[in-house]
Amino acid sequence: MAGRPKIFNEEEAIAKATEVFRNKGYDTASAEELLEAMGIGKGSFYLAFKGGKQELYVRSIKQFAEYFNQKIAQAIENSDHQIEFIKQFFLSLADAKDCDVDRGCYLGNALVQLSEKDESIKKITAELLKGLQNIFAATIKKAQESGQLKSQEDPEILAWHLTNLWNGIHVTRRMENSPEILRSMIKMNLKLLE
Repeated sequence: MAGRPKIFNEEEAIAKATEVFRNKGYDTASAEELLEAMGIGKGSFYLAFKGGKQELYVRSIKQFAEYFNQKIAQAIENSDHQIEFIKQFFLSLADAKDCDVDRGCYLGNALVQLSEKDESIKKITAELLKGLQNIFAATIKKAQESGQLKSQEDPEILAWHLTNLWNGIHVTRRMENSPEILRSMIKMNLKLLE
């Protein structure tokens, strides 16, 4: 017996749960709030997410990461000056007022929370960060080859630096919200992309 068929769109339900996690955080998001946002009952929830709230959170992060990486990769690809686009992307993080979808802070914050849960989840977070790093590395390599970027540092290392910067900004923003301080810090780090 295969069980009851799903009568909801998992991707849409996960996106709705992501909004709850984004606004409340993993620990404070209640099961009731998640079920209400997703528009499903407990039975359907546990049928689709056998690992409960933690599985939903992991799937939320994965889905968000895929969307975020796809969106940033496309935006870079469509840009006339890809290194300048990356710089502006980072500088825009200094002025973000809240957890903006386009800047990926939900992902950055969630990776910090997830990496503390257990070893298997830590591996998932590493894979998600590797996706962002791959986008940066490919862009840097292409910019070096075309002469848009003078630096001949290893593209992989520069990309890890950017990934670390992206991660660090989201952590630092929790303690320091001055756009001027954040912008100065970001500009200093971006000098490697000249």
